[in-house]
Amino acid sequence: MTVVGFWHGYPEANSATSGYLLEHDEYKLLLDCGSGVLSNVQSFCSLDDLNGIVLSHYHGDHKADITPFQYSRILNAQKSGYKTPIIYGHNDDKAEFSKLPFRDVVKAIPYNDYDRLLIGPFVFFFQRTNHPVPCYAMKVELAGKILVYTADSSFSEELASFAKGCDLLISECSAYAGETVSEFGHMNSEDAGRLAALAQAKSLILTHLPHYGEHQQLKVEASEQFSGEIYLAKQGFSIEL
Repeated sequence: MTVVGFWHGYPEANSATSGYLLEHDEYKLLLDCGSGVLSNVQSFCSLDDLNGIVLSHYHGDHKADITPFQYSRILNAQKSGYKTPIIYGHNDDKAEFSKLPFRDVVKAIPYNDYDRLLIGPFVFFFQRTNHPVPCYAMKVELAGKILVYTADSSFSEELASFAKGCDLLISECSAYAGETVSEFGHMNSEDAGRLAALAQAKSLILTHLPHYGEHQQLKVEASEQFSGEIYLAKQGFSIEL
């Protein structure tokens, strides 16, 4: 898993909002495709090599680069060996889901709460989170390893149960300890640490980071709740499970 983008809301200079590249053998899959992701993912792989994208929800910082991705497929569809990518998204918002497929060069497949979905070599499970719009956390399993991505959500015991025993928890961390963001469907550093502890995760990546303060402080605050390994998301940060 490689972090392509990690900012909350908008990308800072030469960076991106939410985007995470999963790779196994030759299969490459993006989790979310926020603003700046399409440009920055090309530091790690060719756009032609992307097999698909899984979207957690339709807020711009998680899906803004879907339209540029569609345009890239139009421009490159005539290349030999072209493979038609698939965008996976929830169908709770039918109008938004209907925008995902594009002509004959991009397909779309819906997922639902508690679905089990085989995407390439990965097995995906989904659970709706606490967010102002329909949003889904993802659990990804492969060869006995489990990765969980919270997407956007406030803290909940249901989310911790969903992530139980995961090897890697990628958790949103939109604010510092003591700051209240749950009403907006987000977590602060204490919430993220508590979630990881309750889930008994082996390691934690803090992402969806705020545009102020010293990010190292987020790690310190999360460590007061969670004793496992904690990482701060940075562009290009990569971890192998």
